[in-house]
Amino acid sequence: MSPSRTNRWRHPALQPGWIDRPHQTLGLGDFPLESGEVIRDFEISYATHGTRTPASDNVVLVLTAIGSTHHRLDFLIGPGRPLDSDRHFIICADAIGNGMSTSPSNSRTQPDLTFPRFTIRDMVASQRKLLDALGIRQLVAVVGASMGGMQALQWGVSDPDYMRGIVALVPMARTRSWSVAVNEVARRILMTDPGWPSGPFGGGYDAWAAQTRVITNRTPGALEAIAASAVPGAVADAVALARKTGPDPVDWVYQSFAYDAHDVGTTRGMGGDTAAALRTIRARTLLLVPELDLYNPVEDAVEAAALIPNATLVRLGGNAGHAVAAETSTQLAGICSAISEFMVRLTA
Repeated sequence: MSPSRTNRWRHPALQPGWIDRPHQTLGLGDFPLESGEVIRDFEISYATHGTRTPASDNVVLVLTAIGSTHHRLDFLIGPGRPLDSDRHFIICADAIGNGMSTSPSNSRTQPDLTFPRFTIRDMVASQRKLLDALGIRQLVAVVGASMGGMQALQWGVSDPDYMRGIVALVPMARTRSWSVAVNEVARRILMTDPGWPSGPFGGGYDAWAAQTRVITNRTPGALEAIAASAVPGAVADAVALARKTGPDPVDWVYQSFAYDAHDVGTTRGMGGDTAAALRTIRARTLLLVPELDLYNPVEDAVEAAALIPNATLVRLGGNAGHAVAAETSTQLAGICSAISEFMVRLTA
């Protein structure tokens, strides 16, 4: 392994809106996956906000989206915000393969393509081990956006009595074929980069960034609005994406494999029945989706909301698409209001 191997990807510099909190890690040794393979020398990374009560009855778990870090939902965290750090002890856990927890890009014993494939349920299992080590026995809520929302719904199926509430923004309970196709296009772009798989990465990474910017964070209406600005090159500029916060390409590809394979119905004991799995969720559940999502089709969340016994579905207007679950969303006020009201009901 080359000396630069472990330095290929590092935590991005603090960005506007991110909360500067210490990064913590918990070593779990050899971590078994549901495939039967093992991640050697596994560490899970996390950050915390707020103060834990003596009874540990104010804990909220926040989960990461594909290619993102524990800063993904920082815009919801803080005093007076939906995830109120004056009331809750908030744990933001980094998913397997995001470059912070053990990943293809930072593993010394299983680097790059020697890293074993993992699933979203493996992510959830690693988070449960973290909570067990911290002495936490129940959660107020599990919160996540996109792949984080998918993990949150999996939590509700895997351990239905562990949390009082679930907040899932732009999630899927079962990954749809459209999402698989989007991920496959992105993987093919990355894998044609001359630097694949060990870097340095160049044009392929830039093309991937442009593709994800358009498909996952834009809608046709959004681009029409940009074009209407009459600024020359405005649409082309909207496709441009800086590298400064992007994930390591191999890490993203591995997380995308987990994304593609996900279905709460394949949880042990569910027999492949997605609907039956969703009916086992006991926690109050809030699902938030835009009118149109070109990454995670909204139909999945609509169907999930009809199957989860105590679910509320919020449809958000506008042209933000999948990026509705972001700090820059034009629907941010509506998102914050819905989540704040939901969290108050959970703790009333």
